[in-house]
Amino acid sequence: MAEPLRSAEAGGAVYRSRDPVRNLRLRVRIQRLTSGGPLLPQAPPPLAGPRGPELLGLAERAATGARRPPGEDEEEAEVGWQEKLFSQFEVDLYQNESACQTPLDRQYHEEILKLERAGGRKNCRIFTYTDHDRFTNLEEHCQKVTDSDHEVPSYLAERMANVRRRRQDRRPVEASSLKSKIITWEPSEEFIKNNHVINTPVQTMYIMGDLGPYGKLGHREYEHVLCTIKVDGNGVITVKPDFTGTKGAYRIELDGEKREVWKYTIENASVQVQPEEEEREQRVFRDLYGRHREYLSGLVGSEFEMTLPGALRLFVNGEIVSAQGYEYDNLYVHFFVELPNQWSSPASQQLSGVTQTCATKTVGWDNVAHFCYPFTLEMFFTQGDESEDSLPQWPVLYFEVLSLDFWQRYRVEGYGSLVLPASPGLHTLTIRTWRPVELGTVAELRRFFIGGSPELEDITYVRIPSTFKGERLSRFGFRTETTGSVTFRLYCLQQSKAFLETSALRQRMQSVLDRLGGFSQQSSVYNVLEAFQRARRRMQEARESLPQDLIGTSASAVPQSQEP
Repeated sequence: MAEPLRSAEAGGAVYRSRDPVRNLRLRVRIQRLTSGGPLLPQAPPPLAGPRGPELLGLAERAATGARRPPGEDEEEAEVGWQEKLFSQFEVDLYQNESACQTPLDRQYHEEILKLERAGGRKNCRIFTYTDHDRFTNLEEHCQKVTDSDHEVPSYLAERMANVRRRRQDRRPVEASSLKSKIITWEPSEEFIKNNHVINTPVQTMYIMGDLGPYGKLGHREYEHVLCTIKVDGNGVITVKPDFTGTKGAYRIELDGEKREVWKYTIENASVQVQPEEEEREQRVFRDLYGRHREYLSGLVGSEFEMTLPGALRLFVNGEIVSAQGYEYDNLYVHFFVELPNQWSSPASQQLSGVTQTCATKTVGWDNVAHFCYPFTLEMFFTQGDESEDSLPQWPVLYFEVLSLDFWQRYRVEGYGSLVLPASPGLHTLTIRTWRPVELGTVAELRRFFIGGSPELEDITYVRIPSTFKGERLSRFGFRTETTGSVTFRLYCLQQSKAFLETSALRQRMQSVLDRLGGFSQQSSVYNVLEAFQRARRRMQEARESLPQDLIGTSASAVPQSQEP
């Protein structure tokens, strides 16, 4: 039964190896299956006559001259990585020293002369093109995307053809030119082509076959790619087509009148590692990975940092996303965090910050300034000796939005505050702001022409100031105007030993978690409890303010009304 053959256009395979690529070796075997000449009609018997013997001798000499030397229809070669095997065309070209123009050409000229002195090249039809040859550069530019014979390159294919996946020799830039040409505002096509480089360099090698008829070797039209090998710096090896293995040989059918058919096989001929060397290599890798793991452990630490019992650790990775709806352009935000009682922060923690000045962009009906300003907060809550009825307060983030124009005139655009979320997770909050205003046209003219506007001496006046000790805070007569809004994105993380406790200890610590608002559904209950406690205190204060005789009369009237 005939051996099934596969097309040489079959897909390739990708391998990954930690060994040096110089150890890679391939064995290629090529064989002709059909005759190299056209089918000729059978010659008639020699004619009788005086010229018959001459014609018979001429036919015998032609048959003898057409007889091929042994090994012409079959050849096998073992090729190493980036090993150069010259073709007949290259031998004829580089033998002439006047045809050598580059240092690589002159190097090939010397190698060919050495081969001629040593008895000539051993290969006949199988040869290679290495990563430095001209064929490799031309082949990368002429790669086809489809299998159509009439393919028209698309815009993307033309652009990607200029991407060089190899290391390029870059000329050193002098200091003077570096200062004068940091940015190239109008790059040329050649500049783009030379600088459009992918960071992962790839080395390429082609194993070729000269499938020309006997006596016509060295013609470019008979050269065919048998195998393409690409290796990048990460140890990824791409072989196209894949190694033959047990899948059968590949077939190449030539065009033209002869319609010759060739088959070839590709095998991995790399030297296998001995078991002792492989075990020694594995030990080296294990030792290397172990030291790297110890190095990382030393950086991170062996113990997980825990909080003290009865304490809560709050991490906030925040971002001031944007500000929208304000009157003037070039906005920036100044913010700070106020820590209530029983809250603290590390000494290195910054509780305030200022964003960059950001120009606005029209989005819909609003002018939006996209800050994308990140900040990080770390705070601790420690349970005190307060009564169980008291509820802890959460940190508050106060901020003010300001504008700064070309003439260095700055204006207050709005004030706002944000209570940090009591539940962990992602929170996206949009806070409305306001600003104080003055009555009259003069104040607005002053704000427009010379800048400046009424400001708060204490930004905490947005809520209840921390310095306020009275019972009632009146804002009667304080005139404000609603302005725009600021969007925050907060990632909150809570850490406490109470989250790990169970049974009785967890029940004992439950009061801490309740007051800390560790769960989202409790945050809405706290407002009701606070209002109830305030109403209860007012009722007790009103009861204490009543005369004692009135309280005694009402108390005695109650049991009398209950008598039958």
